[in-house]
Amino acid sequence: MSQNLDVNSLLNVFADWMTSQRWPDIKELFEFWIRSLDSNGKPNKPDVDLYNHYLRANLMMGATAGDLLDLVAQMEEFALLPNTASFNLVLKAMHKAKETEAAEKLLQRMELTGNESRPDDESYDLVIDMLFSAYQIDAALKYVDKGLKYGYTISIRVFNNCVSSCVNKGRLDTLVSIIDKCKTMDQNKALCPTWNMCNFIAEAAIREDNNKLAFYALEFMAKWIARGESARPAVLLSVDEGLIISTLGTAGKTYSSTLLDASWEVLRHSLRQKKSLNQNLILGKYMPMHHWGISRRLLVLFVNLSLLMGVYFQLENLSRAESPYKSVAALNCIVLGCANVWDLDRAYQTFEAIGSSFGLTPDIHSYNALMYAFGRLKKTFEAARVFEHMVSLGIKPNSTSYSLLVDNHLINRDVKSALSVIDEMVSVGFVPSKETLKKVRRRCVREMDYDNDDRLHSLAKQFKIRMGTETRRDMLFNLDYGTDYA
Repeated sequence: MSQNLDVNSLLNVFADWMTSQRWPDIKELFEFWIRSLDSNGKPNKPDVDLYNHYLRANLMMGATAGDLLDLVAQMEEFALLPNTASFNLVLKAMHKAKETEAAEKLLQRMELTGNESRPDDESYDLVIDMLFSAYQIDAALKYVDKGLKYGYTISIRVFNNCVSSCVNKGRLDTLVSIIDKCKTMDQNKALCPTWNMCNFIAEAAIREDNNKLAFYALEFMAKWIARGESARPAVLLSVDEGLIISTLGTAGKTYSSTLLDASWEVLRHSLRQKKSLNQNLILGKYMPMHHWGISRRLLVLFVNLSLLMGVYFQLENLSRAESPYKSVAALNCIVLGCANVWDLDRAYQTFEAIGSSFGLTPDIHSYNALMYAFGRLKKTFEAARVFEHMVSLGIKPNSTSYSLLVDNHLINRDVKSALSVIDEMVSVGFVPSKETLKKVRRRCVREMDYDNDDRLHSLAKQFKIRMGTETRRDMLFNLDYGTDYA
């Protein structure tokens, strides 16, 4: 049979046998064919595609990566150069045997050779998958980045491995960078991790207040919701309301109106107008809970006293309804809103109402909001009393509590007390923020308090916080307002 077959005819035979997985027959026929003569009486000479069929047959019969490399080396006897497909078959054998180091070296060799054997999508997929499996995260991410520069189409398996590895190792910024690059490439912009992985990403982003990654997680979820609705039969997916509340908090802390809008839209689409919105979410849209770093365009809600009172009365009515609804977080928003309009009386009355009218217990955020309200009117003594009372009740202050107390002392130009609070803050395990330290430094400069300024710089060095310069502020502070040049 082999004497009557040329290269093209043999390729057709192999293609037929591959569908029925006749690997031993392919191997045997190829080895017999190359030892036979063609119609002109010359030894049969395979081309690279035919030889790759032979390599694949050996791979499927259990040949090791070393065996395949020997066969690749024998291609020189037929004046053939191995191409990308040849080396990919070797990489598959290495992948099967988990020979990670050898696979990485072979990939590097392919990158250095000519165009015929440059790595393709399959090459990068095999090596990157091995590196992730071997927990060599940095090396895997290096090849992901390199592959994307070359236009590599990343597989969903590698993408999921990349996502889970980056999240588990806390490499969230790296993950954001990879997603950014994928979104700019036509072949990768449709990538979307599994639904469970989307929730995993969102939770990690919320923990670290990474607004961009949280936005991408919601974007992936929106894709899954749209796919489910268009499927037949439809698969109706819904985002957990608690997750949305948390993303609203992240949006507030990071001043991200983009994440705020995305959270709201995903929730509305998820509920499909068949369920009323949780009151926490309605208030959370305007004042992300657990923090008051709100987007400036939404600040209008909290400088409108009549609107604040309307929300309070609505909450009061809800608490007396047949199915009562009560929320400390919602009332905390009212306290904060009153503080923003300098209405200390209503802020304190709302704080008191948390326990007396609603039967709830104020949490750490309630006390922080009240301290903020006292600080707005320069009532440092009262703010300090609130802090002491909170501690006496066994409520553990958070970093925001200490920062507010520092701000209250700085309002009264009391740098020494502010630094004492920072020292106490450090002693219980918190790290002062760069913004807090800069506020103290400005007050030290204004008061010409060089001793406390030195203490402050020691703290900044201790926590490796680069304070930077404030040239523009200093220029304004040092302006000569005399009339000599009038």
